[in-house]
Amino acid sequence: MGNSLPVTATGRSVLLLGATGLVGNECLRRLLADDAFSRVVVVTRTPFEPERNSGKLERHVADFEHLTLHAHRFEVDNIICALGTTMKRAGSRARFRTVDFVYPLTAAHLGLERGASHFLAVSAIGADSGSRIFYNRTKGELEDALRALSYPCLTLVRPSLLVGSRPRPRTAERIAGALSFAFPTKYRPVAASHVAQAIVDAAVAASPGIRVIESPEMLPAPTLAEPIPALRTSPM
Repeated sequence: MGNSLPVTATGRSVLLLGATGLVGNECLRRLLADDAFSRVVVVTRTPFEPERNSGKLERHVADFEHLTLHAHRFEVDNIICALGTTMKRAGSRARFRTVDFVYPLTAAHLGLERGASHFLAVSAIGADSGSRIFYNRTKGELEDALRALSYPCLTLVRPSLLVGSRPRPRTAERIAGALSFAFPTKYRPVAASHVAQAIVDAAVAASPGIRVIESPEMLPAPTLAEPIPALRTSPM
């Protein structure tokens, strides 16, 4: 097998889940701007208007409880899954697991059945199916389930605390962003834009096998002339 999968003359097709979220929205911007992708399919639970429109963008609304009814949408080369919620928003462990485990795994199965060759998932630092922490355990269980599938390419992205511009800024993220210089590199907050760039770069590279991108790999490289600046979130 070579170093990468072949690219058709017309470019690759990609389906994006989670386009309305912090990382997903950043991914969408980059996918629309990248000539490597000729078709960008976005499936969301509610209608949304992208900041930038494009002739290669397809938008579809789907009931994620019945994703199998939309299986034909998954006839693409790449699937990027940036779905995720918080315990506070989910309201229960069962609902959290549905959004962060059931939906992504269902999408992975549908993609594989429809010929997708590369699945890219936003996981989290500390993902471990053996963890006592429910959040980390759920992320780890998803990673294990995805590894068990026969995707030619699988990319697992494990960011630390995400920072970026949200409609409803989170206090913890604002504080962490301002104090990011004090965190050990492994746990330093990472900008959603950097995570999205790593995902799109991995989709373009299409390296066969399983690739895990850890949070430090997504941090901007420090320069010798300047200290590492603290990542900042949007003001309240």
